Amino acid sequence: MPAPRETAVYTHGHHESVLRSHTWRTAANSAAYLLGVLRPDMRILDIGCGPGTITADLASLVPDGHVTGLDRAPGVLEQARTTAAGRGLANTSFTVGDVHALDFPDDTFCVVHAHQVLQHVGDPVRALREMGRVTRPGGYIAVRDADYAAMTWYPPSRGMDDWLELYRRVARANGGEPDAGRRLKSWALAAGLTDVTAGSGTWTFSTDEERAWWSGLWADRTVASAYAGRAVEQGHATGGQLRAAAQAWREWGARDDGWFSVLHGEILCRKEA
Repeated sequence: MPAPRETAVYTHGHHESVLRSHTWRTAANSAAYLLGVLRPDMRILDIGCGPGTITADLASLVPDGHVTGLDRAPGVLEQARTTAAGRGLANTSFTVGDVHALDFPDDTFCVVHAHQVLQHVGDPVRALREMGRVTRPGGYIAVRDADYAAMTWYPPSRGMDDWLELYRRVARANGGEPDAGRRLKSWALAAGLTDVTAGSGTWTFSTDEERAWWSGLWADRTVASAYAGRAVEQGHATGGQLRAAAQAWREWGARDDGWFSVLHGEILCRKEA
């Protein structure tokens, strides 16, 4: 078998402004579509686990099973281990790995889950094939990804329009696909998965506290994360343009009538028994 295509560069990196968002994620707000099929004794692989908040939630839902968290970044796994230990979870483990070439035997896991991963990889179809390979017959492949072009907000903002256009350009230059959500079903079928249920879910930010948090982390991410460095290094934006985009985020966040919604595509695929 040929070696997997080089994984795309992770656009966001692990700046504090990025982890501020990632540590907010729970199984309830980010994997609700999966929860109905879980059983207490399942073995789960959580790909792209990051700081481990979803991983820990899944582990609490399979007390007689086990959850393995996997990420390409060794540093963030230390935070994931701390998250699990702080919740007294003994049924978790964490490892470094690449979704294109998972270091597990065929038919290992009852559920293979990936949240906000396929938008960042070099070959999402190959990634889904690998996820299917390590899933047991009768088990599930569960994937959720945002769709940036479908993000919407009020009131209108030319500065945030500019931010979105820039983000999508940088993400694609890094080898990813920022509008992954709408493509998940197509990718799953191309990977040979047959029993595919496709749906969608949203995050919405509207209260004063939600707007302040969401706008603040994106304003900081726009000027201080790995994304900002790559945007400038690759010639997509100047520092001044990034600061203008960050200011647009802060201005939106200060609006009493501000509203922002993130659309996610979701697929739950059952592997043939």
